[in-house]
Amino acid sequence: MVVSTSSRRSRGAACRRNSSPCGSRASPPIPQPATRAKTTVPAPSVVRGTPFHKRTGPLCQAGNWRRWAGHLSAGSYEPTHEHEYQAIRSACALIDVSPLYKYRLSGPGAAALANRVVTRDVDRQDVGQVYYTPWCDAAGKVRDDGTLHRLGASDFRLTSAEPTLKWLHENARGLDVTIEEETERVAALALQGPRSRDLLKRITDGDVAGLGYFRVMPARIAGIAAEVSRTGYTGDLGYEIWVGAADAIPLWDALTAAGEPFGLAPAGMLALDMARLEAGLLLVDVDFIPAHRAIIEDQKSSPYELGLGWTVSLEASNFVGRAALRAERARPPAWRFRGIALDWESLEAAYAVVGLPPQLPGTTLRSSVPLYAGGRQVGYATSRGWSPTLKTYLGLAHLEAESATVGTELEIEVTVEHRRRRARATVEKTPFFDPDRKRATP
Repeated sequence: MVVSTSSRRSRGAACRRNSSPCGSRASPPIPQPATRAKTTVPAPSVVRGTPFHKRTGPLCQAGNWRRWAGHLSAGSYEPTHEHEYQAIRSACALIDVSPLYKYRLSGPGAAALANRVVTRDVDRQDVGQVYYTPWCDAAGKVRDDGTLHRLGASDFRLTSAEPTLKWLHENARGLDVTIEEETERVAALALQGPRSRDLLKRITDGDVAGLGYFRVMPARIAGIAAEVSRTGYTGDLGYEIWVGAADAIPLWDALTAAGEPFGLAPAGMLALDMARLEAGLLLVDVDFIPAHRAIIEDQKSSPYELGLGWTVSLEASNFVGRAALRAERARPPAWRFRGIALDWESLEAAYAVVGLPPQLPGTTLRSSVPLYAGGRQVGYATSRGWSPTLKTYLGLAHLEAESATVGTELEIEVTVEHRRRRARATVEKTPFFDPDRKRATP
């Protein structure tokens, strides 16, 4: 028996802005609500604030708002995001991640459903452990990725970028499981950065300082009941805090009141995007196209092609796509997902032709550009931008397997004063930024 206690319309994934010539698809227009002629009743908004909007709204002096899964999300609070990025890397930052889709799986069949839909071995997941995981279609192509929190023996929370409720129901047939969408009921804050542990342990009951990497625990933060996970999207030491929506404002106030000595600052999507690029983390609709929305087969990617082979447990129960992935593992994948670093002198030379210094992007770029080796195109870069910490122009890329070896020299297309030119680049391992503090526990 499958019981659904809530549902909602799909609102799409975060920040769909990719207009790639190399196979990605632009988002469909957001439908506008119909209104009757001569009515004075305002049409309902297609976007809403998160449970933290009463605090984030006044703080967003830049007026730089983005749409994320039907919600308003700050792109940057200040006119530029540099201070927010530096808070992530040198102090601590507070990031509203409430628009993530969140699903609760509970009941005797909850573990069986989780084992059926994700590529990880849920039977080996401890209570209090968090899995990062993709999930696939029957052909072994990635539909989405997210985290699976095991909150109890038969109690899980699945987070995703894409609406996933219908797909969960389709795979729950015959199982005694309750599936609840709790996206609107549960607010989420990411507290990220090297001082995040010091801040959190000051106002949290329980041994939050001893919480291991990709673990989750119940806690009380300034008296507020919450769940704290040692997870994040920045590649740094950090936590994500999950609370009931009614407690969102008290939680924000408690953290900001205690955060000044630790350099706490609110951070928006632009700073987060730069941090996740340095960490080599995938972004849906930018670095890969969800299989169920791809127009042609070549737009789809398997976990092996996205560098996620380590998340595939072929010995686990018969999850969706396992047979296809077992067959794929027997042969090398045709594509690899890699990091690239642009050569600075080559970039200077490309701009010097027109008398300009290199024009560095102020934000992470999300459009695909071709990559070449030996005079032919061998792949394309997706996310790319200048790393303030590493002082390097970085990118993420899909490459043909024979051109994906670390150290391989490539050329990347750059546009200089409306003309296409090429600069040298090198294949690199990811993550680019991987500090010991991310995993360390005192």
